[in-house]
Amino acid sequence: MPGIDKGYQVDLRIKTLDIARQEIITRDNIPITIDTSVFYKVINPEYATTKIENYMRAVMNYTQGALRDVIGNMELDEVLTQREKISREIRKVVDEETREWGIEITQIKIQQIELPENMKRAMAVQAEKEREKRAAIIASEGEYEASKNIAAAAKVLSQTPGAISLRTLQTIQDISQEPSQKIIIFMPGEISNFLKKFE
Repeated sequence: MPGIDKGYQVDLRIKTLDIARQEIITRDNIPITIDTSVFYKVINPEYATTKIENYMRAVMNYTQGALRDVIGNMELDEVLTQREKISREIRKVVDEETREWGIEITQIKIQQIELPENMKRAMAVQAEKEREKRAAIIASEGEYEASKNIAAAAKVLSQTPGAISLRTLQTIQDISQEPSQKIIIFMPGEISNFLKKFE
């Protein structure tokens, strides 16, 4: 057409931009490396081609800056547990800047957060301690339940005439199934007679 030097074809579909890995220092001075992807689309082709020279590079730069600002104000525990919140905050910041170029940021996705090796080891040790603690609690709860059962059984036996003798006979039968061993068993009522021999 007269008066037009050249035309541009602009893809209006959602596109993905992988942000270069970058190291960021958290508020508690822990260096972490983050991989991030940006999902964006052109909503105004005219602005995208006339208001900025390279909107892809601009989106990348703004995203990197927003990552540093947001994560730099958070502690490591927050970063590891609040990825969705971080993504929303960064998307909001970058989208506000890029709207004037006709670009909409649809999503920011944190792909990976990598910790220093010493932090990985420390966290592994802490996780192992937590597992041991939970196992000890479970074991103690089991022992507590077993002790209650034993106490209840002892109460029943003490209140039932002949029950102790019957239980003793059952125990002797169980022992007899084991490999031959010389075992001395005192029946209830005989222990006191045995002890009198040594008086």
